[in-house]
Amino acid sequence: MRPDRYSYSAITQRPDFDWPGGKRLALYVAIGVEEYTPDTGETEDIVPGAGTPDLVNTAWRDYGNRVGGFRLLDRLAELGCPPTILLNTDVYDSAPALLDAARQAGAEFVGHGLRNSDHLQTMTPEAERAYVAQVRDRIAAKEGRAPGGWSTPWLAHTPHTIDHLAAEGYDYLLDLRLDDQPVRLSTSTRPLLSIPYAAEINDSSSCIGRQVSANDFAQMIIDEFDELLRASTQQSVVMSIVLHSFISGRPFRLRALDRAFQHIACHRDAVWMTTPREISNAFDRLSGMEQSL
Repeated sequence: MRPDRYSYSAITQRPDFDWPGGKRLALYVAIGVEEYTPDTGETEDIVPGAGTPDLVNTAWRDYGNRVGGFRLLDRLAELGCPPTILLNTDVYDSAPALLDAARQAGAEFVGHGLRNSDHLQTMTPEAERAYVAQVRDRIAAKEGRAPGGWSTPWLAHTPHTIDHLAAEGYDYLLDLRLDDQPVRLSTSTRPLLSIPYAAEINDSSSCIGRQVSANDFAQMIIDEFDELLRASTQQSVVMSIVLHSFISGRPFRLRALDRAFQHIACHRDAVWMTTPREISNAFDRLSGMEQSL
């Protein structure tokens, strides 16, 4: 797939640029707000093999949309970073109060499927395209504008996913970390922007998948931030932090996450705290200026 979607480019050989306000490091924080179909679909569990009915894992996940998500929104408000919500649109029905709070916090809503028990790789090409369009239409109806971005459930693509997203009006993808700057992916219709998305500064893959401790995860965030802040003296870059309401919204993880956020806050003047939509808009303007030279 790679040679068909993007070409090689060394970060040291690109034109230099600044983000808005003369900033060199752009930071967005994404919160996965998800819904599942327990007992019948794919799920993220804390107690594997619990059997059915799986009340233990269902309750563990439900904590996020009842409690954890609200606390994460509060922490982002303290940090001064607008939330990016990776949204399963079924949450409009199951936990509308959390989405009301996110909306009031100025969140960007990114398409993330109907529910996280869905898997694009089980769908025909026609069904997959209809699926991404259905997510787009639900968010547009609820938020008054279509989502600019998409994040794939389970990060599981088909050969057609990127083509379908571009054809259905999405402008950028939050799935890949091939670079520290946005990269344009080729599709069958028009380019789709890949905005750096952390596969490891991600509480799902790290804290649940690899059992990284809350304190170690916070230190990962700090180390990633410090190194990218240093790198930004040479090239403007993007950092992402990927959280989930039912993982980092837990009290013991939230306390550790606070330490990472407090560290970032000490460098607030050097960071553009933003959303993927604003990163995409800024990058489009920069690309337009470059093409006009």
